[in-house]
Amino acid sequence: MKLGAYELNEIYNIDCLEGMKNLPDNCIDLIVTSPPYDNLRTYKGFCFQFEDIAKEIYRIMKPTGIVVWIVGDKIDKGNKSLTSFKQCLFFQSIGFKVHDIMIYRKKNTPFMRSNAYTNCYEFMFILAKDKVATFNPLKTKTARSGYEMLVAGKKADGINNKVMGHLNEEKVLTNIWEYAVGLGGSTNDKVAFKHPAIFPEKLAQDHILSWSNEGDVVLDPFSGSGTTAKMAKICHRHYLGFEISPEYTDISRQRLAQLDDLLF
Repeated sequence: MKLGAYELNEIYNIDCLEGMKNLPDNCIDLIVTSPPYDNLRTYKGFCFQFEDIAKEIYRIMKPTGIVVWIVGDKIDKGNKSLTSFKQCLFFQSIGFKVHDIMIYRKKNTPFMRSNAYTNCYEFMFILAKDKVATFNPLKTKTARSGYEMLVAGKKADGINNKVMGHLNEEKVLTNIWEYAVGLGGSTNDKVAFKHPAIFPEKLAQDHILSWSNEGDVVLDPFSGSGTTAKMAKICHRHYLGFEISPEYTDISRQRLAQLDDLLF
C-alpha cells in the first residue's frame, strides 16, 4: 500500500522535510513524535528546520488529524529556553488548534538540579488541524464504585443533603501521564538505547490508542529508534517513519524485525 512516493509500514532514511514534500495533502491521521529540541542531544550534526517542518506537517495532516508533539526546554545558566511554548505558539499561528497541553512525567528521572526542584516532565502538545473526530479515552479504576449516599444540592448553609447515587467503576485519565524510563521502563529492546533519547513505548501506545483507529496512518517524522512505528504496528495501524540518521534508521528496522519474530 502506497502513500505518495512511499510504501506504508516502512522507515525511510531521509530528512523529514524532504520526506513530507513527497506526501499528498491531507493524508496523515496521526503524528506522534519528539523532535531533537534545543540541541540537548548531539544528533550526528544534523539540523532541525522547525518552522518549515511545522508548515509541512500542517499540509499533510487530514482535517481530522492530530499531532502529538513531545518537547521540553533547555536550562542554560538558570534560564529556561521556553522553546516548547514558542513551538506550540507557532503551530497555532499557522492554523493548528491547541487541543490540549499534556504532561509526560518521568517516574525515575536522573536530572537533578542543585538550586531548584528536580525536573521530571516534558510537554505533550495535542494539536488538532480542524476538529477532533477520534478520541478513545483511556480509563482507570475508581477508588470506590457501586451505590452509596452522595452529597447533592449543597447550599451556603453548609448542610450536606445526601441522596443515593451510583459511582462508576472507571474514570477517564487526567492529562498528566506517568511512565518509568530506562531499560524495562521505556522498552526491553536493548538495541533502542543506542539512540540517545528514546521515549517509552507505553507513552506512544497510549497516544496511538487515544487519537486513532485501526487502519489509520501514523507518521513519526523524527523516527529515531522507531518507537512510534513499533507501537503503531502492535496497535494495527499503518506506520511511516522518516529518520535522517542511517544509524538510527537501522535501529528502527532492527526493532521492527524483532517484533516480526515475536508476532509471527
